[in-house]
Amino acid sequence: MPPLLRSLRVIPLALVLLWLTTSASQSASPAPADALLPLLLTRGGVPAAALLARGENGTRYAEAGPGIARDDHFRAGSVTKTFVATVVLQLAAEHRLSLSDPVERYLPGLVRGAGNDGRALTLRSLLTHTSGLYDYTRDTSGTAPVTALEAVRLAVTHPPADRGRFAYSNTNYVLLGLVVEQVTGRSYAAEAERRLLAPLGLTGTSFPGSRRTLPPPHGRAFAADGSDVTELDPRTAGAAGSLVTTLADLDRFYAALLGGRLLPPRWLHEMLDTRAAHGVYGMGLFPQRLACGVTVWGHNGRIAGSYVRSAATPDGRRVLTFRVNTTAIADPGLEPALLAAEFCPRTP
Repeated sequence: MPPLLRSLRVIPLALVLLWLTTSASQSASPAPADALLPLLLTRGGVPAAALLARGENGTRYAEAGPGIARDDHFRAGSVTKTFVATVVLQLAAEHRLSLSDPVERYLPGLVRGAGNDGRALTLRSLLTHTSGLYDYTRDTSGTAPVTALEAVRLAVTHPPADRGRFAYSNTNYVLLGLVVEQVTGRSYAAEAERRLLAPLGLTGTSFPGSRRTLPPPHGRAFAADGSDVTELDPRTAGAAGSLVTTLADLDRFYAALLGGRLLPPRWLHEMLDTRAAHGVYGMGLFPQRLACGVTVWGHNGRIAGSYVRSAATPDGRRVLTFRVNTTAIADPGLEPALLAAEFCPRTP
């Protein structure tokens, strides 16, 4: 799912300032982001929410609502894209592929039809969502399990959008997963496990393949209509959004990535370069400028029964991940408000 539109940066500032002022004046108060968490239940309409913040002074956990816990495994949706992009950029750093290579070089004949042409699309355009490829989940509603090849073939029955313009499409990252497999001879999941999960000790993170169940411990996940969707076929999302993880693992991953532990400086700079997407998106990461002027980097993820958001300072020294156990937050202003409460400087 796409990053928040710029219009959503107009947030309930009075609410944020109220919590910041209260926290500064009452030493026993919870941290401002923690204090805002219950609003996700009352105004965001979610059953339960939790956050885990990580900084130089250690970690901090907060939860609101029943049936949610710090060590729960949950589906992370499009947060998967940051992992896939990191693998692709590691392969670029190893000179095993070039971001300027056409998609056709790795997947000959696959991206053809209805005006689509893999010869004219580069790997960079997939990473930055500027390929113009149709998002196959518009046809599957994100609920029908499909293979990667089926997803791409579905997408190319539709004419593309304007090439070079940012248009978020899950098809881009499904294709990148296939490219990783062509280059390495192993699935994107196996490469991510070898390159990212194992070195960082992300023992709570996995790519479930076709496994419908979550590993223990886990709570329940609910669709917008309240139905239980804890069991879900992850092939609805594949390389674009199938990741299963924990709060602690996501904090550790984004801290390591932005802290320079996973990519050489040149390639981390490439990942954070938003010029191709006109300032909206880098490669598997997007910036969000908060009301106080601070910019954080990260990604969000939405899949049936789960919404997740990770954000970090550009150096990775401070990171926050929050999650809810339903598909979306009804009040879109709450997310930037919560991030501002965490990352904006507090008045003494």
